Amino acid sequence: MKLSTSRDKLFETLQLASRAVSTRTTLPSLSGILLAVANDVLIVRATDMELGITLSLEDVNVEQDGTVLLPGRLLVDVARSLPEGEVTLALRPEQRDVELTSGGARFHLRTLSADDFPRLPEADGEVAKLPATPLAETIERVARAASRDEVRPILTGVLVQAEGSTLTMVATDSYRLSVKHTELEGGSLTQPLEANVPARALGELARVVSSEGSEEVEIAMPGNQAIFRTAGVTLSSRLIEGQFPSWRQLIPESFDHEIRLPRAELLEVTRRVSQLAQRNAPLRLALAEGELTVAADTPDIGDASEAMPAPYSGEAMEIAFNPQFFIEGIDSVDGDEITLLVSSPLRPGLLRPVGSEDFSYLVMPIRLNV
Repeated sequence: MKLSTSRDKLFETLQLASRAVSTRTTLPSLSGILLAVANDVLIVRATDMELGITLSLEDVNVEQDGTVLLPGRLLVDVARSLPEGEVTLALRPEQRDVELTSGGARFHLRTLSADDFPRLPEADGEVAKLPATPLAETIERVARAASRDEVRPILTGVLVQAEGSTLTMVATDSYRLSVKHTELEGGSLTQPLEANVPARALGELARVVSSEGSEEVEIAMPGNQAIFRTAGVTLSSRLIEGQFPSWRQLIPESFDHEIRLPRAELLEVTRRVSQLAQRNAPLRLALAEGELTVAADTPDIGDASEAMPAPYSGEAMEIAFNPQFFIEGIDSVDGDEITLLVSSPLRPGLLRPVGSEDFSYLVMPIRLNV
């Protein structure tokens, strides 16, 4: 194998592939990035057996085809450090290494066994096509509510349901629930789609769509795998098996109070006050006639509070939430105004855009001792 290409394009390709390189494995092949050259195209692959990434780099000058597996993190670091301009990669079979040269810099990286690199799944059968931008926006607003705790793997995913022109995504970590319904223009779904996709894989997909300016995403789900293709990038991921929670039953049918607030101001206030909500201290929301007071108190550190006008009427009430969860909920809502729905200090609160139920963010309260 021997090829040359621009240092910048090579580095960008390797950097993206490295997001699937395993950092915790006893299998050397999973810590590597596979480079395969054929038909004047460089194919770059990486996987940790949960997430797989395949990229094509066509702007290369190929002198000799071939395949090689190199240590992933080291390869990216070397590519990053090379001087700008053209870089050449050449396999040296007798030395069992690859020589990288750029300007006056020269590196020799020992190869790993390419035969041990796992085969990534390929799309076969029906492929759904969805518009990229609304798909990525839905992921970004919902996936943050997925759990990061591997003790309950089923909650580390995002339930993806698509039928006709409607896409629904749901995520929960049992302390909060995020649901988004999106109407897709230009999507082609001849069969309904439903799967629990790891939030990590969807996050990488949204990142690719945003960075590459993709217009369309192709989706295939052969067996227990999900495969996404867009902008010359293919991501594959294992689906999460098991029954996703019946999320519709978790959202109360009605609330006692519905308060309409300016979203940007509420976000600023909660972020400001939350600086004093440390050591698992809750964020307190005190509702009184015509006013909302946001407060936080951490013993031995300090306290903070800030009041803002709110169209609330009725008996005074105080409810508390996890500061991070509440802030992320506000941040996930689109629009200039936000609706806060609450009933009592012990029942969950709900955040929604004003006049719309397309997005819902349910967050469980924290019981207050006083």
